[in-house]
Amino acid sequence: VQLVESGGGLVQPGGSLRLSCAASGFTFSSYHMSWYRQAPGKERELVAGITSAGDVTNYADSVKGRFTISRDNGKNTVYLQMNRLKAEDTAVYYCKAVWAIRYYWGQGTQVTVSS
Repeated sequence: VQLVESGGGLVQPGGSLRLSCAASGFTFSSYHMSWYRQAPGKERELVAGITSAGDVTNYADSVKGRFTISRDNGKNTVYLQMNRLKAEDTAVYYCKAVWAIRYYWGQGTQVTVSS
């Protein structure tokens, strides 16, 4: 099983990034997918989630209207489009796959928002 995040980097405030999480080794289309983030000295927090079919999404209040989660079950990939980025969005971003009692984490990708 692998979840490999990519797309992180350094961006100026107000900029955009698109994160990707490529999955392998399990039936991706059956799993609920989520993005979490963890800033230095803080607990890991849920950013956004999407159902296995991609028909329902949910977001943390802090990112609503700025971030969009989506998935392509044909490519076994979940995305996080991040717009109007703020300094407080700086964190390591992780994807997570969940089905019943099974769950898997990716290794994370760093997002730094700074001028």
